[in-house]
Amino acid sequence: MFKKVLIANRGEIALRIHRACKEMGIKTVAVHSTADENSMVVRLADESVCIGPPSAKDSYLNIPAILTAAAITGAEAIHPGYGFLSENAEFARMVEEHGFAFIGPKPEHIESMGDKVVAKETVQKLGLPVVPGSEGALTSVEDALETAESMGFPVIIKAASGGGGKGMKVVREAKALKEAYSTARSEAKANFGDDTVYMEKFLEKPRHIEIQVFGDGEGGGIHLGERDCSIQRRHQKVVEEGPSPVLTEEQRNYIGGISADVVQKMGYRGAGTFEFLFEDGKFYFMEMNTRIQVEHPVTEMITGIDLVSEQIRVAAGEGLSINKDRIRLRGHAIEVRVNAENPRTFLPSPGKISEYHAPGGLGVRMDSAIYKGYSIPPYYDSMVGKLIVHGRNREECLRRLHRAINETVIEGIETTLPLHSWIISQKDFIDGNYTIHWLEQQLARLDEEDKASQTA
Repeated sequence: MFKKVLIANRGEIALRIHRACKEMGIKTVAVHSTADENSMVVRLADESVCIGPPSAKDSYLNIPAILTAAAITGAEAIHPGYGFLSENAEFARMVEEHGFAFIGPKPEHIESMGDKVVAKETVQKLGLPVVPGSEGALTSVEDALETAESMGFPVIIKAASGGGGKGMKVVREAKALKEAYSTARSEAKANFGDDTVYMEKFLEKPRHIEIQVFGDGEGGGIHLGERDCSIQRRHQKVVEEGPSPVLTEEQRNYIGGISADVVQKMGYRGAGTFEFLFEDGKFYFMEMNTRIQVEHPVTEMITGIDLVSEQIRVAAGEGLSINKDRIRLRGHAIEVRVNAENPRTFLPSPGKISEYHAPGGLGVRMDSAIYKGYSIPPYYDSMVGKLIVHGRNREECLRRLHRAINETVIEGIETTLPLHSWIISQKDFIDGNYTIHWLEQQLARLDEEDKASQTA
């Protein structure tokens, strides 16, 4: 087992990795920008190294600085967390070339799954169902029109190297396709440095279902059930729960089983997530995330398995400690992402936290690196924490989540907690009756009601 791990990330995930390491008897090195010198993980880690100014490109994306920090502190392995360099195949390759263990997948799997066109072709050959779409990347407007007409409108154009809704355009009729194609390519180039786009059939009312998988890198692989991540805004997840309230046991076993089979065939190493759209009883592969997910605590709560510790064990060559025959999904878990944003306008709200009280009690977990007096920097993602609750069933879980949200105190900044309180009070959510479009439709309705009341 490793004696020292460098954590190449910040915020709550850096703290989450630190905690897993300490419980395994592993020393930690926290790297940080000048903006994060007072962060919780810097305070708690055995060692810390400043790797640059606030800008992410000069610090958390600065590969030479991170590798140098690992070398001077004597770290044996590097954990990238999520975001930043976690799905950068070149970083993973350089980590291993410099003699460190990369706590994540093999570089070639990060690379192949990072290109959505290649990923779709790869997993389809290995047995996963995919959304009907273009045969590889689109080569021209004419190619896009021919592909769209062959499968029928509506269609969606996506960036091959994309994510988070960037470079993604829904097209409902032929006359709108030329502009959408051009805009998608421009956004893809601006955000990912790659203007390659492809096309898929647009599903009108799908759920977003993802399967947590784990591989030992040598042909062994398992799945740990699903998470339902259909509550989204602008293609960004807002609320996640598991198990999904709409899947049957038969459907769960089917999609989990073939996902685990693909992991085995790939020889995949570490944690990964297959993301699917689910509509009318059918699954359609979207992408694979080759890292730990923001919402991994949902799976941890319903399985009792520490996924970050498992990542570390696999990277250290100890194989999987999880016996697939002993995995049982117990009860229900829901996670809400707490962002430093106005809960209606979603404008960022960085600033100093004047009061903070985390909720507690049975089945309540708050993953956050904030504390009273801490200043939220304006340079990074606005998420400041994740509130996760577990109950014996979904009804108990919802009651517990209501209580936990009401118990949480974060003052000095605005947060999205009021939005979550509203979401889980809606009948559609209580009944499990929602799609990936539900939240945006409800927010649009509220905006219209506000406008109407103001003009009345």
